[in-house]
Amino acid sequence: MSRRALRRLRGEQRGQEEPGLGELGLHPGSETGREETRPPVVGKGPRGPVRAGVSNRFELILADESEDEPLPGEEQAAARLSKQKGTGKKQEEVVSEDTNGHGQRDGEEAEQDQMPVMSNKPRKKRKKRKTKKTSVGEALEDNDLEDIDSLLEKIEDTNELSQQPQSGVITDSRPLLYVEHRNLNPENELKRYFGARAVLGDQRPRQRQRQYVRSTWLTAPKNTWPRYSKTGITMQLLDTRRGVQHFTFEHHREYQQVQFKFLDAVESMDPNNIVLLLQMNPYHVDSLLQLSDVCRVQEDQEMARDLIERALYSLECAFHPVFSLTSGSCRLDYRRPENRAFFLALFKHLMFLEKRGCPRTALEFCKLILSLDPENDPLCVLLLIDFLCLRAREYTFLTRMFQEWESHRNLSQLPNFAFSVPLAYFFLSQQEERPELERSQARERAARLVQLALVMFPSVLMPLLDHCSVQPDARVASHSFFGLNAQISQPPALNQLTSLYVGRTHALWKDPAVMAWLETNVHEVLRMVDTQDPLVEESEHKRKMRYQSAPRNIYRHVVLSEMKEATAALPLEVTSQPVMGFDPLPPLDSIISYTRPERTNQGSYESTLSLFFRSLLPNFNLQGDVRHDGDNEAGAGQELNQGVNRLMAAMRDMLANIQFQEPPRDDNPEGDGDWD
Repeated sequence: MSRRALRRLRGEQRGQEEPGLGELGLHPGSETGREETRPPVVGKGPRGPVRAGVSNRFELILADESEDEPLPGEEQAAARLSKQKGTGKKQEEVVSEDTNGHGQRDGEEAEQDQMPVMSNKPRKKRKKRKTKKTSVGEALEDNDLEDIDSLLEKIEDTNELSQQPQSGVITDSRPLLYVEHRNLNPENELKRYFGARAVLGDQRPRQRQRQYVRSTWLTAPKNTWPRYSKTGITMQLLDTRRGVQHFTFEHHREYQQVQFKFLDAVESMDPNNIVLLLQMNPYHVDSLLQLSDVCRVQEDQEMARDLIERALYSLECAFHPVFSLTSGSCRLDYRRPENRAFFLALFKHLMFLEKRGCPRTALEFCKLILSLDPENDPLCVLLLIDFLCLRAREYTFLTRMFQEWESHRNLSQLPNFAFSVPLAYFFLSQQEERPELERSQARERAARLVQLALVMFPSVLMPLLDHCSVQPDARVASHSFFGLNAQISQPPALNQLTSLYVGRTHALWKDPAVMAWLETNVHEVLRMVDTQDPLVEESEHKRKMRYQSAPRNIYRHVVLSEMKEATAALPLEVTSQPVMGFDPLPPLDSIISYTRPERTNQGSYESTLSLFFRSLLPNFNLQGDVRHDGDNEAGAGQELNQGVNRLMAAMRDMLANIQFQEPPRDDNPEGDGDWD
């Protein structure tokens, strides 16, 4: 509290008291009076002549007031300091101590409470306070000059340290598919690996000069992209059921026309037509997805990834204001063609992130895809999420997901979860910072679960060892349970799942410690088989009853993953039909909101011979008039006969009109012997 406030509390006013020599610091015997005595100035003030040494008695009052009043930027700091000091009585004691110059509190306290303090010693005290404020300000300025990235890293480290004692509580309180915004940015993960300066480089000066763009979470817009304008895509809220919000994308009429042109460009089988369409509509999502596949086939990975990021940016700009990426309670129906582009763009972006070395970011995108439709899982990311958890070392999330979803999703019936979950428990048991009891429990769970996995899916072992370049011992190689018969006798759908898992995660099993642990459990399983454990026969019965045919979402996942081992095991009904990158294997129960207008394509009814004659004679028409709907079989047969007659007449006309021209004669047959 300032002295002016204290005077107001006492009901005093400035300048009413007659200042004495002691108050002005002019005691004859004091050193302060001798040091700071000014030359005498003779003049008259409002109350008479001014004493020697002071030119104006109100000059000190004004100076005192200017020193007491805090600056606008220091008001909050002064308020905080006054709160920390305590009550006003303690402040008066501190002032009295400073006035006396000693630690004694005698009868002079009463005199100092009745008159304003104007000596120079309190002024020195105030100067010390100002010095403290200045030092704090300088420290703040120094902090502002530090690198922003280092400050962010310090904040993240502080948050992690503060959450360590309560990490279990925080993890359990959040939903399983909760998505964190900061984990959607791959640069944050790369900064943790390589440092901010290695990742950003010289980008910071260029970003200051960059034009204003909309801030997004999924991707960061680039300067090389075309200027964004509304594309004709919007998102609508359909309904809300049991706290879950269902959304859908919608295409306006202008976007529908562009979509029809895109379908024509795809049917032409010429990527240049898609490029021309993108030049006119640079943020058409399906064109970006399809052209990204073309660039990836041509091994232009950078361009392919850039096109996918541009598609995500276009879709995110169309989000509904209520749509949330992190809550896990927003749903999109994959049966609607307008929503499929968002699923596919997220999945392809995820695959690029995993190849780029950002498994933690890829895991966050995988959780986002699963949260959009966890019941149906149209892209079957459950076959991928365990691999990303192991690569990102998120073992706790994988084990938690297995514990929460096993009861209603039967995750143990998928080979990837059957083998990845015990591997995650094994890695947890190897972490020395965990308590010994927790490590021993994880070791027991890992052994029990991997034995169940080997009994349920014996065909995984030999291909896994083959990919890891590990030669099994004689007992395992000669045993029929893990031999070639186990791979031949399994259903085709199970063969696709095992091939997909082995081809994707075999690198995680190459660790010598993992192989030694696996060898011990393999011998334990062989002991169970030799003793005719009932579990072995029960697992064999389950394999024969289940896995007869894989659902369509698994085929769609295999096509998008492009794993050679799994793609070779796809059935003929999948490989025989064309698969487009913008909509691979569409659902059979699609919800169509608008249809493509029918085109009058007469060539589709014509034979090869008719097309040949049309190339020679453009006016030739085998069919005659356009066929009308509802013609009966007799009319169709009569029209066919008339078409054949017209074809024969056209052939005769063509042969009769053929004329052979003689080659032009040269006026100088001998020539001049010179070459042009």
